[in-house]
Amino acid sequence: MAKVTEEARQLYGEHVAIYQQQIDSLLIREKNMLMMIENDSVGASYKRLMLTDEMLYLTTLYLAKHSLSLSLLGVKNEDALNEARKTLYKAVIYLEEVVTNFIDVPYSDYEAQIEEIRNLPQTKRYYLIRKLGLAIRLVLDAYGDNTKWRWTFVELEARFATVTKNILDLKQASKIAFDPRSPDYDDTIYHLRLLKRLLQQAADRYREKYELSTGRIDDFRLAINYLLALRRINIILNERTEAEEAKKKADIWKEKMEKDHQKSESQKR
Repeated sequence: MAKVTEEARQLYGEHVAIYQQQIDSLLIREKNMLMMIENDSVGASYKRLMLTDEMLYLTTLYLAKHSLSLSLLGVKNEDALNEARKTLYKAVIYLEEVVTNFIDVPYSDYEAQIEEIRNLPQTKRYYLIRKLGLAIRLVLDAYGDNTKWRWTFVELEARFATVTKNILDLKQASKIAFDPRSPDYDDTIYHLRLLKRLLQQAADRYREKYELSTGRIDDFRLAINYLLALRRINIILNERTEAEEAKKKADIWKEKMEKDHQKSESQKR
């Protein structure tokens, strides 16, 4: 590795100080917002949506510090990268606190929470989800393929799939999806397409995690739950063939999970 010049270090210090100033400011704003929510619950859901958005911006600032280190010093800034990952989790958690982290449940189970953000237009819901997806991709790319966090990111991406589903007003979405004249038609269709892809991906990745890493039945069960969540969306959209395919796949996976569990229990005896 080439020696880092003093000029490069000085330039890095000047630029990184600008990012750090913005980071410190956002962390103070986050603390103040949480205090506001604790003292007054009115509009808490909208405040948490603001926190989600600000955590995504904060994530990009940590990534900027990391990129600056790579370009000027030729080394990864592991501390900044880890802060970006942790901040990304905070963004997901704040969003889960608004829309819940329920995977395969009827919409009625969390409809009350979605009603609290009824004034949030579909276009802004979809935009927030796209920003979250981009931030996740940027963090994953920054870590690279051989990261020790590989299997941890399976959970992160799955939770992303969950909030992508839960932020939708499914009652409205199921109507708008069949009404091309609606001003929300395009955003709703794109949101639903993304959702179905993410649910399938979450199922496949948890199955892969089970097979290649943990061997934990909990991971296999989550894979099946995401398949069933996908089937539930297919049913809402009257996609009968797709719903039947998801059900068949889930049944096959359940059968294998039960056999694996029985085998594991017999080996313990």
